Amino acid sequence: MFKALLEAKKTKLQSELASLADSSKPVDLNEPIGRLSRMDAMAQQQMILGTKRNIELALTKIETALKRIELGTYGDCLECGDKIDEKRLKARPEATVCRECID
Repeated sequence: MFKALLEAKKTKLQSELASLADSSKPVDLNEPIGRLSRMDAMAQQQMILGTKRNIELALTKIETALKRIELGTYGDCLECGDKIDEKRLKARPEATVCRECID
């Protein structure tokens, strides 16, 4: 069940990442679009790059969770070793710590 959730999330994030690929190309400083438009384009590019970093981080967490499934350690808290609550895993299948260890 969790593997399917993680795979679906991974596919969705990979699709989002692919759709951002063209949007994150550098702003051409020689393009005659005006100073404010260029600044807007550069600000938008920075936002897109931030979004890409967040997606890449989420994909890394998902890959780690999938690896833990293979190893048989998925659902074990990395901090205390207890089982992570199933409700938490359903909400965040990439979770690595239980609720008690979040703080």
